[in-house]
Amino acid sequence: MNRSLFKTAAVLGAVTVLATSGCTATPSASSGGPKTGGVLKVLAKGDVDHLDPQLVAYVPTYGVMRSLSRSLLSYAASYAASNDAGERIKLQPDLATEVPTPTNNGLTYTITLRDGITWDAPGGARPIVSSDVARGIKRLCNPKISGALAGYFTDLIQGMGEFCDGFAKVAPEAAPMKSYLESTPIPGIATPDSKTVVFTLTSPASDFPSMLSLDAADPAPIEALDYIPDSPEYRKAFVSSGPYKVKDYTPDAKLVLERNPSWKADSDPLRKAYVDGIEMTMGVDGDAAMQQLQAGSADMLFDLTPSSTNIQQLKAQNDKNLSTIENGGIDQFMWMNTKSSNNGGALQKLEVRQALQYAVDKAAVVQSMGGTQLAGVTNGIFGSGILGYESYDPYPTDGSKGDPEKAKALLAKAGYPNGLTLKMPYRNVGSQPNIAQTVQASLQKAGITVEMTPVPPTDYYANFMTNRDNAATGKWDIALVGWSPDWQGGAARSVFQPQFTFNGTPQTYNYVDYNSDKANELAKQALNAPNADEQGKLWHQVDQAVMADSPIVSIAYRLKTNYHSSRVGGFATYAQSQNGDWTNVYLTK
Repeated sequence: MNRSLFKTAAVLGAVTVLATSGCTATPSASSGGPKTGGVLKVLAKGDVDHLDPQLVAYVPTYGVMRSLSRSLLSYAASYAASNDAGERIKLQPDLATEVPTPTNNGLTYTITLRDGITWDAPGGARPIVSSDVARGIKRLCNPKISGALAGYFTDLIQGMGEFCDGFAKVAPEAAPMKSYLESTPIPGIATPDSKTVVFTLTSPASDFPSMLSLDAADPAPIEALDYIPDSPEYRKAFVSSGPYKVKDYTPDAKLVLERNPSWKADSDPLRKAYVDGIEMTMGVDGDAAMQQLQAGSADMLFDLTPSSTNIQQLKAQNDKNLSTIENGGIDQFMWMNTKSSNNGGALQKLEVRQALQYAVDKAAVVQSMGGTQLAGVTNGIFGSGILGYESYDPYPTDGSKGDPEKAKALLAKAGYPNGLTLKMPYRNVGSQPNIAQTVQASLQKAGITVEMTPVPPTDYYANFMTNRDNAATGKWDIALVGWSPDWQGGAARSVFQPQFTFNGTPQTYNYVDYNSDKANELAKQALNAPNADEQGKLWHQVDQAVMADSPIVSIAYRLKTNYHSSRVGGFATYAQSQNGDWTNVYLTK
């Protein structure tokens, strides 16, 4: 569920305002070529989660960070990339001169910083150097507010766990945090000169370069340590490395960006920075936003997406300003509670779980999500766009409509010829009640009675699903959730590790402590594989190993839908934000 609309829990509950997955339509082009100037007007329902790169985990905010903060590695936003998921998630050098390849048996990655990269420091432009990179990684585990994605780095970079353990004991105030951070090295991050950063890992990790595309791994200037992370004072004094800087910011109301005079176009291969400024207005209703975009009084959306009705109308009109993408997320999948003793522990039996695989009418769920123009069927733990995804179906049915008779036969074989009664909580928001009812109806055809319990969306993950006692005491048997990867491309780890591994310490979103030794070993091999082809094959085998155990029913993805005004040219998708790239669009009038 994580990365990712709101990292972990929040991402799953955001489907009414934010779509979470998709396929790609042709981005807009405009006659006359790119133009420089003007102010891009962006409309938003809510605010950014953070204006501190190390803390960002909300997908829309990545679009803001693209404008303000440069990463070591990133992605191109172009027509070709928008139309091809493989191109869209292909790592590109940003602050680094090239995408690094591992040495030392996969344990070492060396980054060389390019020339001309600068901070817009208070005293004037200052080069971004290797110590800034180390400082950014260190800030991830500060004791005041640690980064949501810190755990991936903490467990992977040699000595970072110990560094973070020590940091946790420091008073959460600016001065002592600065003193500890600047005086305490992480053994796995070496800076032999101002241009070179050497990362040493605890184990091979072929996805480490992809992790370096996250804003969580962005360099941090020394000035950042003078403030509590992401405090109002930090935000006011934000030091930019991107083509824009913060001119004005009023929380929950407006964010205004202007050109960063210290940014050098010839040092940045990924951002053209055509517009002179960007204004994001918050607190806007979805329908009102669409009216403004269609009237041309605003240009792009931040955390809003067109409604199903809007989309149907725009598609009927063949509106070229509408586009959709896939992001690797799965919007609907169904966990089965193998901790419960309900029905004599029925869900602990593989044949019962397989029966549910065949019972769910996935095609009907897709229709309840708006039809095939807005959603599609999934069959594994990975979505399209993640390295390791392959189109396959371990539990095939005709047209993905389910097979009630096969489900009944498996239930009878497992000792339940008269069916089951299962408890299913659901989020009582947006399309979720309809989706839950669709699943209920399809299971009923297989002789499975579903007792549904509505749960407020704010409580669903935070207080119900992540409460271990609710699983152990059988307060639920099946539950619909979703997941979005924490980064793009080589992101299989961010789907597999949080949900489908258990080492004795409960994972928040592995609701039943599921674990597979076979899948774990394959994942280890994938992280040590020498190239993307081998990595992808092994991650697919991880997918197959998990689905053979049937801990979940994978059901459907939702397309991420974007819309922009007719005066926007060069609209192309930036992989991290799953939206048009503010730093590469231009205004035609």
